[in-house]
Amino acid sequence: MNQSKPCIICVAITGSVPTKDNNPNIPVSIMEQIESTQEAFEAGASIVHCHVRDEGGRPTSDPDRFFQLKDGIRKYCPGMIIQFSTGGRSGSGKERGGMLHIGPEMASLSVGSNNFPSRVYENPPDLVDWLARQMLELDVRPEIEAFDLSHIHQAAAMFQEGLIRHVPYIQFVMGVKNAMPADRDVFEYYVKTVDRLLPGAEWCGAGIGRFQRVVNEWCVELGGHTRTGMEDNIRVSKEKLAVSNAELVEIATELCFQYGRPVASWQQAREILKIPLKT
Repeated sequence: MNQSKPCIICVAITGSVPTKDNNPNIPVSIMEQIESTQEAFEAGASIVHCHVRDEGGRPTSDPDRFFQLKDGIRKYCPGMIIQFSTGGRSGSGKERGGMLHIGPEMASLSVGSNNFPSRVYENPPDLVDWLARQMLELDVRPEIEAFDLSHIHQAAAMFQEGLIRHVPYIQFVMGVKNAMPADRDVFEYYVKTVDRLLPGAEWCGAGIGRFQRVVNEWCVELGGHTRTGMEDNIRVSKEKLAVSNAELVEIATELCFQYGRPVASWQQAREILKIPLKT
């Protein structure tokens, strides 16, 4: 690996499942999310992965709330890359992409279905195709959420077909119960598969729950980028709840220092991912 390569840190600030009953520090309101994002940005995060909640704290795909969040993040975190979630918990069908016209620079794109702890996370081919075409038309860079090896192959096929304009940015999601476990051998094979099918592609990893830190470390060690935050994990350790998203970002930055990797600034993150600053 190239130890001089800056490591991009993405912070997933709230998600659509954890509640303040799980951790009272989870940011839920728009203002709480903006404040938490600013703290994480100042700690070293250069991408923010966004969900929004309604007044009752339930997940929603309300475009007005996404706009308010994007507007606040742009104001208080100038230059940070804003990534919207098109995940299934915020809505169903095309509702999941109903906020893309607002103009985030990135959006998550799951290209296949898989099991979650108590349900099937459904990503049927026609919906995946529609979301990809929306992102293509609106110039929103997809981040491919790979919950399975087949999802990397699917992303490569979509790139070859022109459904994805730029070489895909791949995120390995590991540690979801009933889906892909956080396994080092599998992780390394994922990296090899990306290198083989998508030469020059950038990749990152997200470890769910107690696997967050170890997946952070694998990413940093093997020359990729990484994701952290309270959407994926609400604890700093088995004994301690996270006080803030910034605290989780600081763990990732410490791993970068441990392995001699610089933490990417927002300018470097944009250069690496070839994402221009939108005005």
